[in-house]
Amino acid sequence: MSILSGLGVFILTVLFMEGFAYVAHRWLMHGPGWFLHKSHHRPRTGTFELNDLYAVIFAVPSISLFWYGIGLGHGALYAWMGGGIAAYGAIYFGFHDVIVHKRIGHRYLPKSTYMKRIMQAHRLHHVVEGATGKRRSRRRSRARSHGTQQLN
Repeated sequence: MSILSGLGVFILTVLFMEGFAYVAHRWLMHGPGWFLHKSHHRPRTGTFELNDLYAVIFAVPSISLFWYGIGLGHGALYAWMGGGIAAYGAIYFGFHDVIVHKRIGHRYLPKSTYMKRIMQAHRLHHVVEGATGKRRSRRRSRARSHGTQQLN
C-alpha cells in the first residue's frame, strides 16, 4: 500500500470515528453503559473516574488492528486503520479531557465562535443530562412529542 493510500485510509478512519463516537456516546454510554459513564456527569473526586475505562475499551480495536496488520502480517491497511483510531483517541483526549474538562492544567481560552459554542454545548450536555442520564432524556422527548413541557 502506498503512503498516499495509507494516509487516505488514516484520514477516513479518523472521520469515521467521529460518527462512531457520537453513536457510542448517545446509545451506549447513555444506555447500557451508563453504569460507567455516569461518573463523568458527576463531580470528579480524584484523578480518574470510572468513565476512563472507555478509553481502554476503545483502544482495543486500535491495538488489535495494529497487531493484525503488522504483527500477523496481514497488511498495512489494518495498521493505517488502527492508527486512525488511535489518532482520533488522541484528538478526543486533547479536546475533551484537556481543553473542556481541564484535566491537565492550562490557560487556553477559546477565541473563535466555533470553539466557544462547542465547549458551551458540551457543558450544557453535562447540566441537562448529568443528573439522571438516559431516563431524563426519554421523558423530555416524550413531553416534546405530546406538545407539553416537562417541569422539574
